[in-house]
Amino acid sequence: MIRWLRLLPAILAVAGCESYRASPLPAQPRLATSVADLLHQGPLPPRLGVADIAMLAAANNPGLRAERDRSGLAEAQVLQAGILPNPQLSPFYQPNLTAPAATTIAWGASLSQDVKALVTIGARKASARAAARSVAADVLWQEWQVIGNARLLAVDLMAAEQQRALLTQAQTLLADMDRGAASALASGTIALTDTAPLLVARNDLTVQLAALDRQSQRWHQQLAALIGLAPDAGLPLAERPGLAPPDAAGVRQMLPDLPRHRPDLVALQLGYQAQEETVRGAILAQFPALVVGLTGGRDNTNDYYLGPQVTFDLPVFDRNQGGIAIARATRQRLRDEYAVRLAAAVAEVSAMLAQIALVQQQIVADEADVAASGRSRTAAAAAYRAGNLDARGYLDFIRTDLAVRLQIAQLGQSLSEQSVAIETLTGAGMPAIAIQPDPGT
Repeated sequence: MIRWLRLLPAILAVAGCESYRASPLPAQPRLATSVADLLHQGPLPPRLGVADIAMLAAANNPGLRAERDRSGLAEAQVLQAGILPNPQLSPFYQPNLTAPAATTIAWGASLSQDVKALVTIGARKASARAAARSVAADVLWQEWQVIGNARLLAVDLMAAEQQRALLTQAQTLLADMDRGAASALASGTIALTDTAPLLVARNDLTVQLAALDRQSQRWHQQLAALIGLAPDAGLPLAERPGLAPPDAAGVRQMLPDLPRHRPDLVALQLGYQAQEETVRGAILAQFPALVVGLTGGRDNTNDYYLGPQVTFDLPVFDRNQGGIAIARATRQRLRDEYAVRLAAAVAEVSAMLAQIALVQQQIVADEADVAASGRSRTAAAAAYRAGNLDARGYLDFIRTDLAVRLQIAQLGQSLSEQSVAIETLTGAGMPAIAIQPDPGT
């Protein structure tokens, strides 16, 4: 029984230790082969809208998994910051060699604790907690940006389908003209040179469609990568984004509250708060290193002793002035970075609002033009069928109408892109984030 009691400290020490478990790397990339295989809450609609794509990106983006691991690391650092250094036990044993007066073997031990760590632990824990919240806000900003990029790509793909429909419609008109021109050429009504404008127009449409298809494929692959989907997997999207243009007055009212809604600004504020605690800790670290303990034992004359032991630094050269200077310089750098980021955020939002107003004016003007060009194209088609307008003249009307409709579609795409961008820039829909932590959490 006594032998087991002697082993009890060693058993307790081993019981409190962590055990090692291997964590092998994945052998294959984790990409879903269909939209149904992605993580999602609730049933997905047959055709995905912009909001659906945003949710899928937040839940499945491969890069966000690594970003969220940073939060776990920061929480581990909070745990580490709150752990005091272990007390030190220093036993000794001194057998007699050449001491005639010695009557026994000397032994003893000292138990000591670093007191300076007690002085700075509060600042270290506060700095680590603020740093962990800063990392969490930064991860949230990364998620917000991924969501914004996914929404932009979804908007672009929907707009590309609308533009493709316009080009395909024009291609159908040219195909009808081509069949009529072939019959007229066979009957000798027109010369071969008369078919040249039609050939050029058809070639232009083919080139435009090919360029649009290549761009759509790139957007599809980028969006698939964002939501963790295989590049060749299908991605059914809604026909239109359905995004309302931003309210300029409402956005301007949000600007004073921007530092509480944009996660990157919140992260910088929390990082600055962590550095404030680092400065406080550096100032507290001027306290000289102090180790307090207790020493006891028996000397070689068989006398027992017990008394305190104190070890401390003499602050002659190092008073942590270097650490204080570094901490203060880092704090100033973070302060300047925050001021620059805040000014840039406000300027970006203001510039975006001006661009949105300009695009909206252009859309209004082009919508008036498209009505006129549509009527002109209809009249030109009737004149062409009646033989009162040649193919070259009719092609000019088709091209003009197509150009106006394409421009409206592209302006609509630009307006939707800017709506997504301004929501990302302002943190619209993001609840206000408290900078000061709740003491109860």
